[in-house]
Amino acid sequence: MTRKPAPPPRPCPASAAGRSERVAKVIARAGLASRREAEAWIAAGRVAVNGTVIASPAVNVGANDRVSVDGKPLPARERTRLFLYHKPRGLITTHADARGRPTIFAALPKDLPRVVSVGRLDLNTEGLLLLTNDGGLARVLELPSTGWLRRYRVRAHGSVAQEALDRLRAGITIDGVRYGPIEATLDRAQGANVWLTFAIREGKNREVKNVLGALGLQVNRLIRVSYGPFLLGELPAGAVEEVRTRTLRDQLGERLTALAGADFSAPAAYPSQHSPGFERAPHPAASRPTSPRKRGEVKRH
Repeated sequence: MTRKPAPPPRPCPASAAGRSERVAKVIARAGLASRREAEAWIAAGRVAVNGTVIASPAVNVGANDRVSVDGKPLPARERTRLFLYHKPRGLITTHADARGRPTIFAALPKDLPRVVSVGRLDLNTEGLLLLTNDGGLARVLELPSTGWLRRYRVRAHGSVAQEALDRLRAGITIDGVRYGPIEATLDRAQGANVWLTFAIREGKNREVKNVLGALGLQVNRLIRVSYGPFLLGELPAGAVEEVRTRTLRDQLGERLTALAGADFSAPAAYPSQHSPGFERAPHPAASRPTSPRKRGEVKRH
């Protein structure tokens, strides 16, 4: 009996011919997880290369290597995409929570491709969260060296003078943690609360709450309104909207595109109702007055 020839090896979706990359990076580029999560999967014995389970992330793979997670081959790589998501309060930015709290990934529309978040927002923080199907892009946009400004609207209990906020431009050290330069503006008082605009470039854990707490303020509402050139605008809570490929490419520029290894030539395998130009019924909140800057529009950074 003639045996059928073995099928050709499945190309690694994130590696170009003649080049090898760390396997966790390849998994991240496929949009399955962040590099850190991929490394945890490797340590747990969930990743195999060419049919052999690996135990260390210090493994390079090339175009002809077959990478699988939980026995399933990586999906073919698609075009790098970026989505704007208006995260509501009460959701955590993770794929699963040991305490059973609701997550953003369970709440996202089902027709989105596999995506990872660019950084995180705390449970009770709302506003703009960037999502991408390219883990390499997510990692680059999270880096402090990228320098993209993250701007927040903050309501806090207490009072503060603009002079105290101005001193944050030099940075501040709290409990041994150094926070870099901060742009903070006192917008208005509202009863026992104040509204501030707070802009940072690093985004350390609980940075806004810790810094304002050191000034005697207790944050009771925190809304991220922009991340780099991308704005929340009038995007309703819980809604998702894709950034046009040309806009994304222009805003990244050549340097960030190269650092991320972004691919704008591959097809978009999962077009959805959130893609630019898709005709859809207006969201119930769309009747609200709009700001001069439309949602999804970009600004200079």
